[in-house]
Amino acid sequence: MTAHDLIDAARDVQGRAHVPYSEYPVGAALETDDGEVFVGCNLENANFSNSLHAEEVAVAEAVKNGHREFSQLAVSSGRRDAVTPCGMCRQTLAEFCDDDLVVLCDEGDDGAPTEYTLGELLPNTITQETLE
Repeated sequence: MTAHDLIDAARDVQGRAHVPYSEYPVGAALETDDGEVFVGCNLENANFSNSLHAEEVAVAEAVKNGHREFSQLAVSSGRRDAVTPCGMCRQTLAEFCDDDLVVLCDEGDDGAPTEYTLGELLPNTITQETLE
């Protein structure tokens, strides 16, 4: 899937976000190594610590469906402000993805998304090996 197709999938799911407090919808689209795409949107709760982030929802949906190898992730907010996954989401991604996972951040229709790798966004990741 192209970067633009994946960004479009992340944009499409934003409309399903539940964001009555922040009014900041976020969509995520996670592509598996075999080309299947799973999407997620943020789901806010009055107790903010119980809110779910779009990236977490996409990972959970993919894992629930038996996938554990991923090639790229697109993240888009309603503001098209090149939002990146937060630290908690980066750590969740690191549980299932290698440092070379491509992370595409939507900056709007004027050009290509900003591209990072998970390793750039989360250096020195806490891993199973770290805990042993």
